[in-house]
Amino acid sequence: MALGGAVGAVGRYLSGVAATHLMGRGFPWGTIFVNIAGSFLMGVLIVVLAKKGGTQFAPFFQIGVLGGFTTFSSFSLDTVALYERGQADLALTYVLASVVISLSAIALGLWLTRSLMS
Repeated sequence: MALGGAVGAVGRYLSGVAATHLMGRGFPWGTIFVNIAGSFLMGVLIVVLAKKGGTQFAPFFQIGVLGGFTTFSSFSLDTVALYERGQADLALTYVLASVVISLSAIALGLWLTRSLMS
């Protein structure tokens, strides 16, 4: 799990650097990207591991890689930072978008992978 966490954390860092380079610093694009992508990948992974009998690898991928890749603490910090900069409306939009899109992403990952593997 620790090795998976290191892999995920490096992926999160690189995603954040890329997002800042592409989109700028005004909005936490890196955090929202990794949380949505991680949610989608979690949905895919759950189905693949269950269908292929690889549940022994679940802790490495689910807790390690995806746990290191996604981040609730950065999401919380980003929300507070937006609010403290006087952007309460953007902070609320960020919270709602993060939660709704991340939940939709895991549902899409589950549905799509089940459809492709059936």
